[in-house]
Order: sequence, then structure tokens, then C-alpha cells
Amino acid sequence: MNTEVTTYFPQLEDIQKASSIIKEVSMVTPLMNSIRYSRKYDTNILLKREDLQRVRSYKIRGAFNKISSLTKAQLAKGVVCASAGNHAQGVAFACHHLGIQGTIYMPSVTPKQKIEQTEMFGGKHVRIVLEGDTFDDASRAAKEACVTEGKTFVHPFDDPKTIEGQGTIGLEIFKQVDHPIDYIFVAVGGGGLASGLCGAMKALSPKTKIIGVEPEGAPSMLTSIQQNKNTEIFNIDKFIDGAAVQKVGDINFEICKSYLSDMITVPEGLVCQTILDLYNRDAIVVEPAGALTLAALESYKDKIADKNVVCIIGGSNNDITRTAEIKERALLYADLKHYFIVRFPQRAGALKQFVGEVLGPNDDITHFEYSKKSSRENAPAVVGIELKDKKDLNPLITRMKKFNFFGDYLNDKPDLFQFLV
Repeated sequence: MNTEVTTYFPQLEDIQKASSIIKEVSMVTPLMNSIRYSRKYDTNILLKREDLQRVRSYKIRGAFNKISSLTKAQLAKGVVCASAGNHAQGVAFACHHLGIQGTIYMPSVTPKQKIEQTEMFGGKHVRIVLEGDTFDDASRAAKEACVTEGKTFVHPFDDPKTIEGQGTIGLEIFKQVDHPIDYIFVAVGGGGLASGLCGAMKALSPKTKIIGVEPEGAPSMLTSIQQNKNTEIFNIDKFIDGAAVQKVGDINFEICKSYLSDMITVPEGLVCQTILDLYNRDAIVVEPAGALTLAALESYKDKIADKNVVCIIGGSNNDITRTAEIKERALLYADLKHYFIVRFPQRAGALKQFVGEVLGPNDDITHFEYSKKSSRENAPAVVGIELKDKKDLNPLITRMKKFNFFGDYLNDKPDLFQFLV
């Protein structure tokens, strides 16, 4: 990593001051040992459970610290923010707690659950505006509103006071352990939490390696570090909405490129499997961004053996209506879900033959779209098949071709595949 000194760097005394300010609204969240992950990776895995905050994410820390730093005149005019969900809830809670007015801009694709939670926390003190398809669209609209309405913008990550508020997690982690911390894994969206952690741990535990983790489909920080300049990515996968930004903060970029020990990405499908595992095996509900750090352990398994490792679980604001998509992405990542164009002969018994002679004994049809629109000899159907073992794929395709059912394989055709998943 680049070791260039940044213009701004969060100082321990400022983070400590932030800790005293936010204690009236922010919980000291547990740092819990994970038996399952510790055994899996032969190491000591500790989970910093920010999903248990009263707004179910760490964002309350930075939002409240920033708003508390404003003058009475600024508070009287009200605040504006942009958020994909968690920062919005932190700002809404702060507005209600302090009795000030806030306008919150959210992308139109924000899960309904996060919108409803924001409304609940803010009550009569907030107004929600849905704008654009990404956080960056909402952010531009929010900043324009600040100029025209004379209100203060509460940035979710690119602001010293926000960064210092998020850095209070580092203070808590340091106080909650009685042994050296070798690694801290932190999810990176805009970079606010990672920046705050860098400030806290550089002062308290300088040998601790901080590993930033991004979604593979939105590698804004990694790309920026590789190019040595803050770089905007125009086409991102918005699935991990809490960590999918087109451009990280300028302040955050400078801090992270200098002080992160590593910056890695994790496939969205692996994150989805991690969400399912946490729910089914540990009874922990997390949102996609909240699972990033645990999903990242697989790529670091050779380095973390016999170490003390902290994974920050950033939030639990997951919408249950997304469960089907989460399961679908997990199966696709594991090579257990496959889509085909199947050409069915126009004769009685063709479907019966496909089920009886083409499908394997453990194969399951989970998607079927068929419509006869002509008198052609063969009519196509889009068929989704779930396998029990990924090794069953090639034998399945071989049988499709043997009995003249094979039309095309869609998983590796992104232009078509996007209409199915």
C-alpha cells in the first residue's frame, strides 16, 4: 500500500471525544467468539456485532457525531443526507432524538424494509425522497437540495466527523479484548468505517492489519487504490446495496490507500451463501454488506490460522423479500443452479421423456417457461435446473444432446441471463 501521509487523518483524541458524544444513542455492541468460524479456519474469530445496534447498523455513530457538531443555526435550518438505507436510519434517529428536521434522499431501488425503518426512526422529523437508481444519484440530488435550501449535508462517509464517529468501533474492540488483534476485516462502501478504524487502531494497536472488503461487482476502492486516484465506476452490481458505491469518498480514499493493509473483493454469490449459513447455523440475520467480512475469510484462510481475527458485522437491515434472490445467487455461485434453452419435440410424451431419461435422479426443475407459438418441429423452453452436486452438470448436458433436447446453456451468456436472475 501507498504510505503517503494524508491531509486529514482521524486522531485518537477526536475519536475518544466522539465516543463520549454518541454514548447517549449508541450501544457498546458485543464482541463475540464464533465457534463455527473459529473451528472452520483453525483460528480465533471474533464478531463485532454492530447488527445489534438500536438502528441495526453502525451508521448511527457517524451520523449522530456529525449532527451533534453543528451550530444551533445549522440545526435550526435542518439537515439533508443521502443513503442506501443504514445511514438514513442513523440520521433519522438522530433527527428525532435532537428534535430537528431532516430530508433523506434514498435510491429508488432501496429495499422497502429500509425505507420503512427510516420512517419509523424519524417519525415526523424526517421526509424521505426516492431519487435515482444508485446511492450516487441520490447523493447528487441531496447536495443540490442543500444548496437551494441552505441546509447542511450529513455525508455518510466523506466527512471527518462521520469518520471519527465510525472510528469509535475501534475503541470498543480494543477495550473488549485481552490479547493482541492480528487482523480486522471491515466492509468498504464509501470508506467511512475503514477510515475511522485506521485512525483508532494506528494509535491503539499499530501492528493490527486492517483488511478492507468490497463486493466483486462494485470494487470502487480497490480500483482507486490500483490506479492511485479516486476513480468512479459507472457500471456496478447494486445487489450489496450497503457497500455498492460508484465512487468512494476523497478523504476516505487517501486514508485507505495509505493505511489499509490490503483491499480485497468477494463474489456476491459467496456473500449470499454466507448470509444463508449465518441464518441457518448461527441464528444471525445480516444484510448483504454485513456478511462481507465473513465471506472474505475464505480468501485469507492460509494467513489467519492461529491468529486473533475480528470481523465487523456491519448491519442486519435485510428485507425478507430478498431471500429468494439471495438463495438463487448462492446456488449459482456454487454451480448448482443452471439455466438452459431446451428444445422440446412437438410430440406427445416429450416432457415425460425429458424428466425420465434426461434429468438425473437428484436433479430438480425450478424454472420452466414454455410457449408454443408456431408449428415448428421443436419448440424452445427456458428451464432452470437445480443440482445436488456440481459434478452432475456435464452428464446432464450429455444426456440433453443425446436425446436432442439441448438448445443452449444460458449461465455464461450475461446478456440473456440478466433477464432470469
